[in-house]
Amino acid sequence: MIQDLKRIIEQVSRDKGIEREVLITTLEEAMRSAARKRFGHDLDLEVAYNEEFGEIEAFQFKEVVTEVTDSLLEISLDEGRELDPDCELGDSLGIKLDTDTFGRIAAQSAKQVIIQKMKDAEREMIFEDYKDRTGEVINGIVQRLDRGGITVNLGRAEAVVPYREQVPRETYRRGDRIRALVLDVNRESRGPQIILSRTHPDFLANLFSLEVPEIAEGIVTIMAAVREPGSRAKIAVTSKDPDIDPVGACVGMKGSRVQSVVQELRGEKIDIIEYNPDPARYVVNALAPAVISKVVIDQANRLMEVIVPDDQLSLAIGKRGQNVRL
Repeated sequence: MIQDLKRIIEQVSRDKGIEREVLITTLEEAMRSAARKRFGHDLDLEVAYNEEFGEIEAFQFKEVVTEVTDSLLEISLDEGRELDPDCELGDSLGIKLDTDTFGRIAAQSAKQVIIQKMKDAEREMIFEDYKDRTGEVINGIVQRLDRGGITVNLGRAEAVVPYREQVPRETYRRGDRIRALVLDVNRESRGPQIILSRTHPDFLANLFSLEVPEIAEGIVTIMAAVREPGSRAKIAVTSKDPDIDPVGACVGMKGSRVQSVVQELRGEKIDIIEYNPDPARYVVNALAPAVISKVVIDQANRLMEVIVPDDQLSLAIGKRGQNVRL
């Protein structure tokens, strides 16, 4: 039916990442289906892959009887003993079928199933590859733009940046390079759906992790990150090493590190503040450069009242209340 079947099975398994057992089962099922189409569904049939000879063998089982009433299911004792001298009445005798009579149908059926299995295996491999990369920043090429979002070519896979995950006023063209956060990976019938985001606060945090070695090494930690995408962002940082200034580490020499992040975010302004476990001191840092006169904490209602001089009010609130919101 198929020349060099063993070699083909090994090669497809190796090249396409489909388990060898899955391929053999597929071939056996295709042969079984073709045999039933050829001889009828009542056939007592057993199909198996012969490892030694590298072929799919089909055996039709017939009951050994004195008088044959159904030649499809029965064989006479005389005929049976020509095949197996030790057979007795009532035995189930396996007769090897000539697969050449229906092998072409089986081969075509197996080919279609294997192609589908290959597609399924590739989709599963892509899903397994990306499902553990949620929260990671990846690079891709803009493939197309439509109302559903930006479709990004990641090489072996496609991803999408939905409209809600796009930064306002950012524009892209087909072929542009794009960097984004893997927000979610879902298993779909047509293949894994990889959702990317350029607006998520974790995208900002991860960009700093890529630019600041002290963050990557765990010396400096980003305790919080908030954004109004495309406009302004704040991150709060702390250091495990008292000799390392967390804010200075993130800013970099002459602002080189923070500017790399700002450039990636296309001009989004970024405030870097030092985290403090004391809520009052933390809010003072967060509202800088405004001068804070007093912070009153209402623990019961989880509220803070921040008092500033009149000439510092607009600075503390920020443009359209942005500083307070962030």
